[in-house]
Amino acid sequence: MPPDAVPQPSDCPRERLYACGPEALSNGDLLAVLLPAGARSRLLSHYGSLRALSTASAQEFQVDHGLGRVTALRLAAAFALGRRVRGERIRPGRLLRKSNEIFRHFHDRLRDLKKEVFVSVMLDGKNRVIREERISEGILTASLVHPREVFMPAIKEAAAGIVLVHNHPSGDPEPSPEDHEVTARLCAVGELVGIHVLDHVVIGDGRYVSFLERGLIQT
Repeated sequence: MPPDAVPQPSDCPRERLYACGPEALSNGDLLAVLLPAGARSRLLSHYGSLRALSTASAQEFQVDHGLGRVTALRLAAAFALGRRVRGERIRPGRLLRKSNEIFRHFHDRLRDLKKEVFVSVMLDGKNRVIREERISEGILTASLVHPREVFMPAIKEAAAGIVLVHNHPSGDPEPSPEDHEVTARLCAVGELVGIHVLDHVVIGDGRYVSFLERGLIQT
């Protein structure tokens, strides 16, 4: 190579990832780092988007799409690590003032789940986070979300208030009749035990509904 020549990144995705970082690679190139030739285009074509692909299981990759066991596990693990980074719990002491702050924190973690997940965020008297508690998984009903499971952790933490959060796998955050029923029940219990339900935020695909913002909860 002439002394004044500028080295060019290799066409190999692995080499370009090493030399230039992930920002320089397309989604297909990043998949090529993990997958054998041909598999990346086949998977992207089948699922239609990287986001949809990320929700598939290792068993689907292996059984439905012919990936080897190790490759299927490696791909599923890579997506799981990404979700865990996005889904880290709210840092204790963080101040929460608005419903959209709750939405921004939980959106990436909850929007692609195939089941409803119900979470309680416990706050002190100055709206600072104490911790969050995962209450239940499954279709939201009064029997599944029992006041005891919601308020016992909050009582132990001496919380002044809680924010309720759950997702709608359909992507539509419009509250169901069951959502209204559960919220009303928990608000009533909260008044009795002196731990106020400050909001209930329903997470959809890129959207949310806040019971507080709609005037359905009084604080």
